[in-house]
Amino acid sequence: MFADSAKIYIRSGKGGDGHVSFRRELYVPAGGPDGGDGGRGGNLIFEVDEGLNTLNDFRHIRKYCAGDGQPGGKRRCHGANGADLVVKVPPGTIIKDTETGKVITDMSYENRREVILRGGNGGKGNMNYATPTMQVPKYAQPGQPAREMYVTLELKVIADVGLVGFPNVGKSTLLSRVTNAQPKIANYHFTTLNPNLGVVDLEGTDGFVIADIPGLIEGASEGVGLGHEFLKHIERTKMIIHMVDAASTEGRDPISDIKIINEELKNYNPKLAELPQVIGANKCDVFYGTEEETVITLLKEEFEPQGIKVFPISAVSGVGVKEMLYYVKEKLSELPDEPIVFKREYFPEEPDYTNEPYTVEQVEDGVYAVEGPRIERMLGYTNLDSEKGFEFFQKFLRENKIIEELEEKGIQEGDTVRMYGLEFDYYK
Repeated sequence: MFADSAKIYIRSGKGGDGHVSFRRELYVPAGGPDGGDGGRGGNLIFEVDEGLNTLNDFRHIRKYCAGDGQPGGKRRCHGANGADLVVKVPPGTIIKDTETGKVITDMSYENRREVILRGGNGGKGNMNYATPTMQVPKYAQPGQPAREMYVTLELKVIADVGLVGFPNVGKSTLLSRVTNAQPKIANYHFTTLNPNLGVVDLEGTDGFVIADIPGLIEGASEGVGLGHEFLKHIERTKMIIHMVDAASTEGRDPISDIKIINEELKNYNPKLAELPQVIGANKCDVFYGTEEETVITLLKEEFEPQGIKVFPISAVSGVGVKEMLYYVKEKLSELPDEPIVFKREYFPEEPDYTNEPYTVEQVEDGVYAVEGPRIERMLGYTNLDSEKGFEFFQKFLRENKIIEELEEKGIQEGDTVRMYGLEFDYYK
């Protein structure tokens, strides 16, 4: 079964925790802290694989997780980094945030590989926190957490021209005649159950890619029929060949059919109604007498004043097909040579920890403790040995009103403030 959409869970790797340990060896007095840093978590990466043309693989595997970083060890041993996970997708795949429906990235054209979720950084071991005033740090930085989300994958085929029309009007027959594609062809509705791509080679000029879109019917934009699932594949095309059964072999009015399909395209995406079109008036080899002249004349009178050229063709015998294709190629050469890429609307940002809680308490006379996830992360990511790091630390305390809360608790100059194994003297 052809699959062009899938919902999956993705997760980057968690950073490994820093290690707390102290060097203990014979004849090595006051060995000091030697806890190593944790390893970095693996990245979650999407990559284009030219050998894929559907999202079938994602029907069976819906959970993708990169490797976690390993914790640091004693003797300053660094934990192993987590393995990156590369998820292969076919060209033309759009990745969306499932919750909001916004586009994260479009894996097409030049965008062949992109990191979507970065792994968490490894935590620093206690060897990084030794100072002249804190020679026995019993604190190590925790690794950054993994990042996770649900994403929706949508495949929008990359083609210059889209073949649209009601079922059984000859789209697949035309595709098989003008390209090397081998779509399933039969005389019943919905023979085509998935988009088929082919390259049209024209003598004396470059070719172009054409896509056979499964037959549309009235109400397709609202979910009626089979073709509605594949309307998305027309969104990358620069031009449309609108196939119609000019001979009305099934008793349909070709002019009415064209108007109905165009209305469905407009309802699905107004930009599709603005794409250049040509009409392939197919099955002109089964007309009787003057029927062809009458029908073709009516089609031209209706649509050519709108700038839509009508070509009487036969997808079976090839009559008129070459003329239509050369006209399409000429029109494509006049259009801007810009790939149709869906712009990024959202990208997973770094987690925001500013709303995480903390507490300020007096634990004994002259000693105050400040703890909580926000404090823990700040200490873990700040080098207090550097001048800039200590300035950041002081600014953090002021901006988060921690100094203000300490003063409300009654702290006096010379009192001690404890933060996860670190101690500071308070002075205004």
